[in-house]
Amino acid sequence: MSEKTTVNSPMPGVFYRRPDPEDPPFVEEGDTVEEGETIGLVEVMKNFHEIEADTEGTIGEFLVDEEAEIEADQELVTIE
Repeated sequence: MSEKTTVNSPMPGVFYRRPDPEDPPFVEEGDTVEEGETIGLVEVMKNFHEIEADTEGTIGEFLVDEEAEIEADQELVTIE
């Protein structure tokens, strides 16, 4: 039986799944990730903060859309 965890935002801001609008997303649903791997960015006042996987596993689903305004501690993605 697989455990499912969520990665939460450490701060409010705007969530981005890719480093640049023309670049592919950091990760897609179904991708395998390592602990510490960047899975997204939160932009606050023109500063970008990396969101990292807090465990290894497989990306389950993104719970917020690209460029969504998010709150501190909001669930962003599941890792199985």
